[in-house]
Amino acid sequence: MKYADGPTVEVQALIDAPPAAVWALASDITTPTRFSAELQEVRWLDEQRFVGRSHHPAIGNWETTCTVVAREPEREFGWVVGDSEHPSASWRFTLEPTDAGTLLRQWMRMGPAPSGLTLAIEAHPDKEDRIVARRLEEHRGNMQTTVDGIKRLAESHGSAE
Repeated sequence: MKYADGPTVEVQALIDAPPAAVWALASDITTPTRFSAELQEVRWLDEQRFVGRSHHPAIGNWETTCTVVAREPEREFGWVVGDSEHPSASWRFTLEPTDAGTLLRQWMRMGPAPSGLTLAIEAHPDKEDRIVARRLEEHRGNMQTTVDGIKRLAESHGSAE
């Protein structure tokens, strides 16, 4: 598994709530900070760009500027990290109405531009596969925790009405 190949990861949760309720949470850039072990804070710069502040025990603290590239209410919310034409990562939530409520997916792709992971790969090129796989698993864990958290919030909100 090579970084240059643009590896991806996707998680999902079936939520017993309508797309509108799930959309309100998935399109709120601050929602993942409630669940992620890594993403600490997010703030809007303007209507299309936001800054995320993250922490990782092996790397420390860093900030990234993100640009919203997809915003289709109750369907898709996506953003890229860094240069919108050549991002270091791409992220998105997609919502699909079902008979049981809403299927929420979160997806991310590494690259193609360099990222913080690039330094580790350059320092240990013989371990690139392992470095990339480990990072994908970290993302998978945080992403699953986030969609599961959105599920809990959306379902508990619906039951309170």
